[in-house]
Amino acid sequence: MAEMWVNMGPQHPMTHGLWTLKVKIDGETITDAIPEVGYLHRGIEKIMENRTFPQSIPLADRLCYGSAHSWSSLYVFTVEDLMGVVAPERAQYIRVITLEIQRIINHLLWLAAYAADLGILTMFLYPMRERELFMDLMQMISGGRLMYDYTRIGGVRNDTPDRFEEETLKQIAVLEQKLQEYEGMMDDNDMILMRTMDVGILRPDDAIDLGVTGPNLRASGVPYDLRRHDPYLVYDKLDFAICVEKRGDCYSRYRVRMNEMRESMSIIKQALKDMPAGPIMAQNVPKKAPKGSEVFTRTADPRGDSSIHMIGNGTDKPYRVDIKSPAFINISASPTILIGNRIADVPSIMGSIDVCIGETDR
Repeated sequence: MAEMWVNMGPQHPMTHGLWTLKVKIDGETITDAIPEVGYLHRGIEKIMENRTFPQSIPLADRLCYGSAHSWSSLYVFTVEDLMGVVAPERAQYIRVITLEIQRIINHLLWLAAYAADLGILTMFLYPMRERELFMDLMQMISGGRLMYDYTRIGGVRNDTPDRFEEETLKQIAVLEQKLQEYEGMMDDNDMILMRTMDVGILRPDDAIDLGVTGPNLRASGVPYDLRRHDPYLVYDKLDFAICVEKRGDCYSRYRVRMNEMRESMSIIKQALKDMPAGPIMAQNVPKKAPKGSEVFTRTADPRGDSSIHMIGNGTDKPYRVDIKSPAFINISASPTILIGNRIADVPSIMGSIDVCIGETDR
């Protein structure tokens, strides 16, 4: 049978954003694949180079709608490294809490969309319902539900409001129960198991060679988590497990994210308990970066290791900003994961990777 190319995208339902995946098939079997991105390019890096350091914080929020706070926080951490600013300890604990809330929000959005990709449309509604509860927490502390503009150079915009700890623990208790319900709907469903187990296998050596990070790497059996291996903020003071699975398939990527939500809730509870009193902003934060300063800063985004390379030139604007997206790397790895599978498995495989095109194209 002659081989042929099939376009998956650039419509949204399969690709989770505006991009095109071309797959070459021999009958039903995928023999090659070419991901094409760039449809959503907005020139964010160049815009940042023409704005003052604080002006780009809300712009960084818009790198990805699923993990906005992670990106604006990374941008602020990079500027702080460039200027030699250290946030107060209380602000660092607050940052950890909000970043883990954002991780949960992202994973719940992924779970809802992935369930729909696999054919369980009812399951789409349940994680979205609990996601709203954690968005309530972010709105409570920042005023925003999707874009937050909360982290500041030297700390955070405002302290935790009254009843924040009480409400956070309340929502965590709800999700702890609901995760068991989600797992019942997913793990006891033969259709889900058929479409995810032993499908889209990414071997650990391939994952490392391709630069894959985050849940997709840990699902291949590589116990690497930036929060543990190169800790920042106060992660080195908190106890949490690195969530690892060994099969490297779609099901393993699902399991890692489910377990990560549990670990995130544990981190939040520890941070709320251990958070000290004190200021939330550093004093005498400079407005200009030293001439010739250059930094490379990384954080553990919900999709993997995100990083920013920034150069200062003695002004109140960065000379160069270069953003590295984990989703871009993961999409680049898609041919390796897809080849040998069936074309009907493409939504299962690409959905399990957790794609965000906003941060990919920038």
